[in-house]
Amino acid sequence: MSRFYEWMIGEADPLESVMDGAEVPDEPRGQWKHETKEGREQLLSREDVNAEVMRVRKSFGKVYSAVAIISCITLIGVLMYIVTGLPRFGEENPEVIEVIKRYIESGLQETGAVNIISGMILDYRAFDTLGESHVLFTALMCVTILLRVDKKNMRTEYEDYYMIRQDKYFDLSKDSIIRFAGAVLIPTIALYGIYVLLNGQLSPGGGFSGGAVMGAGLVLFSAAYGFETVDKMFSQKVINIIAFISLSFYSFAKGYVFITGANGLDNHIPKGAPGAIFSGGLILPLDIAVGMVVACTMYSFYSLFRRGSVGGNAGTD
Repeated sequence: MSRFYEWMIGEADPLESVMDGAEVPDEPRGQWKHETKEGREQLLSREDVNAEVMRVRKSFGKVYSAVAIISCITLIGVLMYIVTGLPRFGEENPEVIEVIKRYIESGLQETGAVNIISGMILDYRAFDTLGESHVLFTALMCVTILLRVDKKNMRTEYEDYYMIRQDKYFDLSKDSIIRFAGAVLIPTIALYGIYVLLNGQLSPGGGFSGGAVMGAGLVLFSAAYGFETVDKMFSQKVINIIAFISLSFYSFAKGYVFITGANGLDNHIPKGAPGAIFSGGLILPLDIAVGMVVACTMYSFYSLFRRGSVGGNAGTD
């Protein structure tokens, strides 16, 4: 009791007796016993909370399953209803013929593109292509969330696991045959990808095909010379900036055209001379934007599957 009183007035420290192996005063023992009782009560209340959480999860799972089933049945019903309104197989559809005639007869005049397919994809149906580009970007974000290796999604020590993962795959850049093949093929692939990208409004080609070729060139470049060499030029930040600028330009450029066209206004975008490389209005810059997104997506997929990171920035966040 005296020790406790001295501790209350600041003249003694009861922890010294505990450290020295002395007997602990009765009052703290009773206090600790009380705290232990409270701890048991808190533990029991925590178990009750966990049981309540599990019950809510099970209830939510049943509601989620019911909503999913109802949504699927509703979607199937809507699609079946739409199918019943389609013309029978082999029957002439006047509306489809009218659209096709518009593409063929007025495509060159309205889009300025010699390639009718590019005119359809990046002018008449540019809104649909914009959605496809955003689908690629969304797919890249989902794959990054699932496959990226960092401190937040690893249960083991990050440094040890990351070094193990680095040793799991064979470094292809050490193979002299692959390095020689890369030195010969990479410039050719890059040049051909640029040609396909810039030639889309004139002949078969365009953003998706040109971007796929350039993405394959980046994959071969990383395999022949190692990820560290590619990271010096295409880091995670650079890839994000390229994708953001490309999608933003596409969205604002075609949004402007959609607004002016819907209101019967001239967008004042020159279509150029048909057959020239600078023709087709916005088709050429839109091809470039789509190609950049496709190339970055392809390389990012490869990098994530191979090493769990893009641009060598794993574990920095």
